[in-house]
Amino acid sequence: MKTYGYIRVSTVDQCEDRQLIAMRELGIPPDNIYLDKQSGKDFQRPAYTELVRKLKRGDLLYIKSIDRLGRNYEEIQNQWRFLTKEKGIDIVVIDIPLLDTRISKDLIGTLIADLFLQILSFMAHSERDNIRKRQAEGISAARKRGVHLGRPPKRCPDNFVEVVKLWERGGIRFETALERTGLKKTKFYQLLREERAKRGKKRGS
Repeated sequence: MKTYGYIRVSTVDQCEDRQLIAMRELGIPPDNIYLDKQSGKDFQRPAYTELVRKLKRGDLLYIKSIDRLGRNYEEIQNQWRFLTKEKGIDIVVIDIPLLDTRISKDLIGTLIADLFLQILSFMAHSERDNIRKRQAEGISAARKRGVHLGRPPKRCPDNFVEVVKLWERGGIRFETALERTGLKKTKFYQLLREERAKRGKKRGS
């Protein structure tokens, strides 16, 4: 029997130290700890895929919490059954002592673990739906208040008028004008239209 640990964080910016410390305290060999820095929306993750290939019947797998295995309610249950039934391994969820397939392998023990897993998975799935709903409501409310969302609009460079006049006289190439203003072509033309509109108003006044 070999002992493995699986760690997952959602992004490269998140820290895996808490999970890693828990694995080390259990004495899991460093080479047997697999880490993915990827969303848990599915199980197409490189480290997890490699880990599953390594697992043999009778091996033991530790995860810190059930959401480290995955985020999708149905897929978590399917993967749990695949690992415990088809691969024939034991799983321990460190944060939830009840989710330890070594404790009781009789019908009642299996039923309790399966039921508890379903409840936890459903709660995690529901919470994600609630988070998305709250985010959508917050975005909608912000837009109604006139709050600008996303990147702030790029302001007009201080040298824009000077560069435009030089470019219009043929003193520099268009590519040079873009370089000097630090603008993309679409933004340059947008500001150019605004600048020419200002000139037209001044001449008409």
